[in-house]
Amino acid sequence: MIMKGQKISDRYQIIKSIGEGGMANVYLAYDTILDRNVAVKVLRGDLANDEKFVRRFQREALSASSLTHPNIVEVYDVGEDNGQYYIVMEYVEGKHLKNLLKKRGKLTISEVIDIMLQITDGMSVAHDSYIIHRDIKPQNIMILENGLVKIMDFGIAMAMNSTQLTQTNSVMGSVHYIPPEQANGKGSTLQSDIYSMGIVMYELLTGSLPYKGDNAVEIALKHLKEPLPSIRDELPNIPQSIENIIIKATAKNPKNRYTDAREMHNDLLTCLDEDRKNEPKIVLPYPEVLEDMKKAPKKVVTEEKKESVDKKMAKKEVKEDTDVLAKQITKKDLKKSNSKLLIILASIFTILVVIITVGFALIPALTKTKKISIPDVTGYSVEDAIKTLQDAGFTVATEQEHIASDDVPFGKVAKTAPLAYTIRTTGTEITLWISEGDTKITLDDFKGKNYLEIKGQLEAKNVHVIVEKRDSKDKDVEENIILDQSPKAGEKVTKGDYVTLYIPNVDKYPNFANGHYTFEDVEEYLKKYNVTINKIEQVSNKTPGLVIGQSRAEGTQIVSGTSITITVAKKGDSTEEDPEDEETCDGLC
Repeated sequence: MIMKGQKISDRYQIIKSIGEGGMANVYLAYDTILDRNVAVKVLRGDLANDEKFVRRFQREALSASSLTHPNIVEVYDVGEDNGQYYIVMEYVEGKHLKNLLKKRGKLTISEVIDIMLQITDGMSVAHDSYIIHRDIKPQNIMILENGLVKIMDFGIAMAMNSTQLTQTNSVMGSVHYIPPEQANGKGSTLQSDIYSMGIVMYELLTGSLPYKGDNAVEIALKHLKEPLPSIRDELPNIPQSIENIIIKATAKNPKNRYTDAREMHNDLLTCLDEDRKNEPKIVLPYPEVLEDMKKAPKKVVTEEKKESVDKKMAKKEVKEDTDVLAKQITKKDLKKSNSKLLIILASIFTILVVIITVGFALIPALTKTKKISIPDVTGYSVEDAIKTLQDAGFTVATEQEHIASDDVPFGKVAKTAPLAYTIRTTGTEITLWISEGDTKITLDDFKGKNYLEIKGQLEAKNVHVIVEKRDSKDKDVEENIILDQSPKAGEKVTKGDYVTLYIPNVDKYPNFANGHYTFEDVEEYLKKYNVTINKIEQVSNKTPGLVIGQSRAEGTQIVSGTSITITVAKKGDSTEEDPEDEETCDGLC
């Protein structure tokens, strides 16, 4: 399990978990290189163990990273760290359309058109590059506070193949939006995304799904066979132009749908125009029920069964070829010549074919590498861990890695890479990660202490310190004193973590004698600080009424309840001399 503060690939520092799904867990993380928050999706354990899926996931996610559009969540990075496969994306603060529907029930026509315009605009960029999402649904669409829509999960969705009906943890969320051709086990096209977008549009307008059932197969069959319920039966006042868009988008025959998202987007742009609201109901040009779509969804064949079937087919094909060749030889060649040589050659050929047939059956079994689960050696000594792994059929890397651990004692095995219980072939090299013990620092309560002192102590332990100023209700608080901290006292941090210290935003005396302040200005400035002001007038050649002196120096902290003496210039009479105009005698007068 990924913990708060853990770093992925020594770059993405986990801040908190922000979601769990059927295919991946999502974390808010801090990119320590580019100094920004990101969302990190870590593939679920069983998917991470599927090598075929992982390869497809990496390829498709990298392809998705080329998509740049305001309505698509940007993919920044794809990688693997100690057997954990992850994808790094733009962090978006908002809510899923599904959550919005749960809160609102259904949306207004103008809201739905705005959302669908954004979705189709983003998907147009993908379709221009012939990138198919394959899993458009409200759960994969975010909406921000400002109304901006973001399409998510291109990398993961595209890695899921047409056997989604076997993914029991995620199917119920996706099967409600699955196009008939996908439900029938056929490949996806651009029109597959169009169908899903049409179902999403229907749900946004009505607040309900068109097809429901007790299980995934029942719902998939309805997508295949049942016509879409008329949206105007539920919403009689909806313009015909909008129903036409839904009818065309959700056509069971892909030929009747929009060719791509851009065509659907262009139709949405004008659907609320006055001249289109009462247009005739659309008539689809091609038959909706195709012969090859009358069948139920294809039964999924597991890899092991498929391998067995392939072997049987290979044997059957070779046997059939043998019989045909043998017959050809005996019927054709033997008629031409009864030569014993041809008979011998035919016999040799038959024997060779039989040997090849046996080879097809035996060689894969003899050469197939066994796949087994990696033993859990957490807490073992290094010596015992190596022996356990080698006895299980694995090899152990000569170089070991080290990691801090709260749970595993110093010097014991904290984990392995690949992780325990993952399935690997015999002979796979396993790397041991050795515990350095609990190297985390438990934070004290820093409140009331000088931040410069605490900052130095933490940085000496390789902990980064951020100092932020905040207003304090206590006007008497000292300038460098810590008001608060994050994380709080008692929490633990480790090397490279960040600690924020909050100090007061202290007010200080300005230079009142800069030639711009009058006594009244000073009173106005200091009245909120409860400072007593003493006034002294002094003859000066400066403008009468201006401040020419102050008892507390510029930059001194303003402390409530104290006093300050302000010297104000006044005009002297004829008998008075301005002290500033007196000549000095330097002691010689």
